[in-house]
Amino acid sequence: MAALPREPEYILERKDLQGLFDTLTRNGYRIIGPHLQDSTIVYDDLRSVDDLPAGWTDEQDGGHYRLKKRGDGSLFGYNVGPQSWKQFLFPPRSRLFQVDKQNGTLHFKEEPVETQKMAFIGVRSCDLHAIAVQDRVFIQPVAGNVSYQSRRSQTFIVAINCGQAGGTCFCASMGTGPRADAGFDIVMTEIVNSDRHYFVVGVGTDAGRAIFGQVPHRNAGPDEIAAADLALSVAAAQMGRKMDTTNIKELLYNNYGHPRWDNVAARCLTCANCTMVCPTCFCSTVEDVTNLKGDHAERWQRWDSCFTMDHSYIHGGSVRASAKARYRQWMTHKLATWIDQFGTSGCIGCGRCITWCPVGIDITEEVRAIRETEQHSTELQEAHHGDT
Repeated sequence: MAALPREPEYILERKDLQGLFDTLTRNGYRIIGPHLQDSTIVYDDLRSVDDLPAGWTDEQDGGHYRLKKRGDGSLFGYNVGPQSWKQFLFPPRSRLFQVDKQNGTLHFKEEPVETQKMAFIGVRSCDLHAIAVQDRVFIQPVAGNVSYQSRRSQTFIVAINCGQAGGTCFCASMGTGPRADAGFDIVMTEIVNSDRHYFVVGVGTDAGRAIFGQVPHRNAGPDEIAAADLALSVAAAQMGRKMDTTNIKELLYNNYGHPRWDNVAARCLTCANCTMVCPTCFCSTVEDVTNLKGDHAERWQRWDSCFTMDHSYIHGGSVRASAKARYRQWMTHKLATWIDQFGTSGCIGCGRCITWCPVGIDITEEVRAIRETEQHSTELQEAHHGDT
């Protein structure tokens, strides 16, 4: 079967990138993207291209994150940091409604639905897949999240293909990167060499075509497209981790009693860092607050974690009282039961849970350890049957 033709690709010179920012601003978008803050690269409002982390990259490993200077002026030459785009679509804390008591009557005021258009600059392929996972959770005809749906419907995404991989990245083995293949309005691959700095650009939607059409650009040549393909091949070969996902759902379902859960529980602090940095975790709780006079109350939704004792608390106590039970619940849900619920893995291979775990627990290593002991057990059983 002949290969399908590639979509047209274009060249955006570094000097014209500000034109993209200006176009988005003229069209009413709040521009959000990466910048330096507190020795990390985080996502926040951007005023111009000058706010991007030019010439910076990061060094990541289990429980380790450090920024360091690059030898060039790359604007997107880093890997994913502690934040994800989830915080803008599903905020960590949001008010649901207010209640005021006036003359003995209760007056309810529901929180208005978000109407601000947002443009995300620099979304990696793994995070595009994470947004798609959250879409499956929150965009549903019966039990959907109205606020999420409103924000999501007004989001413009400028994706960035990865030109390098980090020490904890494993998106290639999860099929979620490093090339962005869907879920974007515009996708760019940054190329920096001794005499040029430019972006190879693809357009994914009509909205992307309308915006990009207002920015100076030209058609990409074969050598420029080849340079972008090479950068992606280099990133795919650089992955610091990998995960064998073969029959992973059945692997975990068959090993609820595996001794590896005790091993990881002895190290786990149940601090919930892994769930807070995870771009697909969606657990939340609600809390009510009142003023001292008792005539005003508010209900807030905030992120929660399956690593807290309260998360599984019912009358009589917590269902998962041990660190072992809570870690097993998180990893098994992420890699197995999520597939039954939403038709996809809950892990997109970004490696954040490894980098930001204070003790460096590695989800890829935990899967590998369970798989290796199961394979060893199978080999022993086959050898025993062969002897008999």
